[in-house]
Amino acid sequence: MNILIIDAQGGGIGRQIVAAIKQNIPEAVLTAVGTNSAATTAMRKAGADKIATGENAVLVGCRKADVIIGPIGIVIADSLWGEITPTMAVAVGQSNAKKILIPLNCCDNIIVGIHDLSIGHLIKNMIDKLSEIQSQLGS
Repeated sequence: MNILIIDAQGGGIGRQIVAAIKQNIPEAVLTAVGTNSAATTAMRKAGADKIATGENAVLVGCRKADVIIGPIGIVIADSLWGEITPTMAVAVGQSNAKKILIPLNCCDNIIVGIHDLSIGHLIKNMIDKLSEIQSQLGS
């Protein structure tokens, strides 16, 4: 299973996602794309198999992924303090990959109906959903 993880800013959420997947689904191939070098570096240090930075890396990664994971802002143009370009948001949204979006209320995007859960709890929910998708894909 090819998993694309996209993160911005300092890459803290992406780092936690990479570490959790490596621990729970070690056979998954993880490509981490940061919108900037700090985010990419954080995910590399967490153990991503492949890394890249920037808009074109997001576009290419979205075409090759079975699953895309990141904060919900990766599908909202100009979110994550402007680091998600409209082109990136469209690429994620139009990708044929399954998407697991971490619901975070930040950067003027408020998701109603979502309780303020800890990042750790959200990461656990992400792993549960990813395991379910892995079973469906048969890999």
